[in-house]
Amino acid sequence: MANKEFKSLEEQIEIMEYKGLKIPDYDYAKEVLLRENYFFLNGYRYLFFKSEKEKRFIPGTTFDELYSLFLFDRTFRNIIFKNLLVIENNLKSIISYQLSKKYGYKEGDYLRPKNFTSNPEKIRQVQDLIKKMKRQVRYNAEQHSATSHYLNHYGYIPLWILVKVLSFGIVGELFAILKKEDQEAIADIYHVDVDTLTIYLPILSNYRNLCAHEDIVFENRTQRAIPDTLYHSLLGIEKVDGEYIYGKNDIFALIIIMKHLLKPNEVKDLVLEMKHALDNLEYNVKTIPIDKVLDRMGFPKNWENISNIVRKVEE
Repeated sequence: MANKEFKSLEEQIEIMEYKGLKIPDYDYAKEVLLRENYFFLNGYRYLFFKSEKEKRFIPGTTFDELYSLFLFDRTFRNIIFKNLLVIENNLKSIISYQLSKKYGYKEGDYLRPKNFTSNPEKIRQVQDLIKKMKRQVRYNAEQHSATSHYLNHYGYIPLWILVKVLSFGIVGELFAILKKEDQEAIADIYHVDVDTLTIYLPILSNYRNLCAHEDIVFENRTQRAIPDTLYHSLLGIEKVDGEYIYGKNDIFALIIIMKHLLKPNEVKDLVLEMKHALDNLEYNVKTIPIDKVLDRMGFPKNWENISNIVRKVEE
């Protein structure tokens, strides 16, 4: 396998021009490439290619258009990320309340193995997760102000404090090993069933990681698809071979998850912000239609209507 050699800014521009990209302002392009990284910016080129086979830019495509898509994804990613943080905080609060109310507020009480599922297939998972959480108690005893405060003043760390230092991934694992009745109590708050919420949580955790590391988000596809919802049918999303073509393992599936887990006013704000970002992209990009971007995202043309669907319809 050939090595990827270092390319100067001039060489990077030369490669882009060779593939048909118009670069009217070399100094501006070099500044952008230096600040943003050629590799990351180049990851957005595929939408502007003539075809998957002919990997050359559509005639007339400019460097500004490529950079506009890059900036759109950054804006979109930030919108997604801040709403994921809201969901993460809500979930941590709900889980800690449910378990503290039922099993106690000291780690010696709420981390007892008998408080979790007795499913033989998950015994190892229960043991491993309890170890992870106890490790977090020890590690954060002096590292985190809230945990150290409780430990120094009261001699224990309540779950509603411990969850603040747990990753979204660990919280998702925690939900997966709870007793069925505890899972149901938590899922009922979101008006979804346990199996659906169990599918949603790792998807949310995955997107949180993508956002935190500034990976490409707008065209991401997850390995696991979400179950069909009434939102799919009420939006009239097309089916091919009995499967919805949008909202299953794409970014619109994430929006459907958020519709379930956020409050209605939060969903409206989310949709408004995303619409503004898409409108701005449409204004700045002329070589490709905005519908091509929406298709890549897995967004139906009437995607905005999801904010107007009253949740009572689904419940």
